[in-house]
Amino acid sequence: MITAELVEPSTTVQHFATLIFAVAIVHTFVSAKIGHLAHRYPLNSPPERLFHLLGEVEVVFGLWAAVFLFGMCFLSGLDPAVHYVESLDFTEPAFVFIVMTMAATRPVLYAADKFIRRIASWLPLHPAVSYFWVTLSVGPLLGSFITEPAAMTVAAMILFKNFYGRDLSCRFNYIALAALLVNVSIGGTLTHFAAPPVLMVADTWGWDLDFMIRHFGYKSAIATLLIASYSTWMLRVELRGLTVEALHQAEDQQPHPPAWLIIAHFLFLSASVFMAHHMAVFIGIFLLFMGLTMVTHYYQTSLRYDKSLLVALFLGGLVVLGKMQAWWIEPILEGFADELLFIATTLLTAITDNAALTYLGAQVENITMDLKYALVAGAVTGGGLTVIANAPNPAGFAILKGAFKDGVINPGQLLLRALIPTAIAAVCLWFLPSL
Repeated sequence: MITAELVEPSTTVQHFATLIFAVAIVHTFVSAKIGHLAHRYPLNSPPERLFHLLGEVEVVFGLWAAVFLFGMCFLSGLDPAVHYVESLDFTEPAFVFIVMTMAATRPVLYAADKFIRRIASWLPLHPAVSYFWVTLSVGPLLGSFITEPAAMTVAAMILFKNFYGRDLSCRFNYIALAALLVNVSIGGTLTHFAAPPVLMVADTWGWDLDFMIRHFGYKSAIATLLIASYSTWMLRVELRGLTVEALHQAEDQQPHPPAWLIIAHFLFLSASVFMAHHMAVFIGIFLLFMGLTMVTHYYQTSLRYDKSLLVALFLGGLVVLGKMQAWWIEPILEGFADELLFIATTLLTAITDNAALTYLGAQVENITMDLKYALVAGAVTGGGLTVIANAPNPAGFAILKGAFKDGVINPGQLLLRALIPTAIAAVCLWFLPSL
């Protein structure tokens, strides 16, 4: 049996974890510069591969979590370190890996692309403009039903397939990415089961579908449409330079998946979402899903495990380091009025996962309704500021980074471009009245 002394980390270990956590955050912001160092060495040489690895944002938290666990072994011993890892819940990284892999399959992407194209065709705008706007608005809002990781994967794949591969400007890439991250963070709040920061508190606080629609849903929908409109307006010149033929060139010549196969994929995806809290069950569902893709390989592309595994590594490292931050985060959550808590949570989300913040808030006793709202609203508002702010963000990074210079996304540039979309989300979520 695991004793309390073994499970509860010492103050020294917690402070060491915070130091490593801070180093990991700094690492994410300098990852672009580290990645550039790889070009100073011959291709595939050990230094080139090392700097390329250290420049991968998805690797950062997994790497530093390993450093922390080695350090914990020296500070507390092997047994406490092992027991600490065993006490953690890695359900979310595993779930994101599976949902991201399922959502990136050809039948799902084909159906989502057709759905978005159909809506875009109804708008009296330039085809590329309407397609881009619908992708950035409707795509993230789908996250309220198929979960945010799935919506991020689908929207990012559509953007990469139809826009990021068109040799557009660096400015285009960062504005579109910032809008996508912010919209996915707020777009999953129409329901109580799709956004990780909401999922962490929904059962504890009794937030159901009706509550989410009245207090969050319509505000988030308005903010999502405004952010998509702002980004489309900013990029209108480049978008109008894309012809309809160029957009359709992105479609490959593979046979179109039949309707029954598309329905089967969405049923598997829905089953995984329904069993999101039960790792053993959704892993079993995924194994059956793998069998389906093997049987129907004629209509499939290869399952994309590599990006999904990197994202799972990132989130797993965040779980290991994030739980140790309660000693300084909880006093902040308890010490603010609702307005200040909203601002503080929005800013804190930039340096820690927003689901971790709301989870810690759910542990605080006698918290008022106003403070509950401020906590969750701030967490989703700041979810697009950095790669670590929201669990699905690494999925977007992994898919889109190939279109950026040297395959590296500059965190500072992203933060700058995300400020206005974040401000729009903040105004809608804080000043619009609940129904």
